[in-house]
Amino acid sequence: VCLTCCSRDVMVKIDQICHKNSVKFFTGDVFGYHGYMFADLGEHEFVEEKTKVTKVSPGVEDGPDTKKAKLDSSETTMVKKRVVFCQLKEALAVDWSGEKAKAALKRTTPDYFLLQ
Repeated sequence: VCLTCCSRDVMVKIDQICHKNSVKFFTGDVFGYHGYMFADLGEHEFVEEKTKVTKVSPGVEDGPDTKKAKLDSSETTMVKKRVVFCQLKEALAVDWSGEKAKAALKRTTPDYFLLQ
C-alpha cells in the first residue's frame, strides 16, 4: 500500500491495518524542498553477498600485516538476513529527550522536526 497527501491519523490507521495483515506499507509527501518517506515492510528477509575473509597462517608471510585478516574478493558467500520494521505509530512516538536519543539526534537533520 502506498499513501501520499494523507493526514497523520490516516497514515497511522492504514499502517496498523497493513502491519496486522502482513501487507507492506509506504507513505511519503513533498512540501517544496522538504519531504519524507516511511516504509513498514513488517518482517523482511533478504540475502546479502559477503566477501570471505581469509586468515594468514603464521610463518607464511612476514611484516606488519601478518596478523591482519585479508579479503579475498574472488570468494563470496551468501548470508541470509532478517529485518523487523517498526510501525509508523512507534516511529512517531520516539522520545527525543532521553539519553539513548542523543546520538541519534546528532545524525537527524533538522528537517525531520520541521516536518513533524
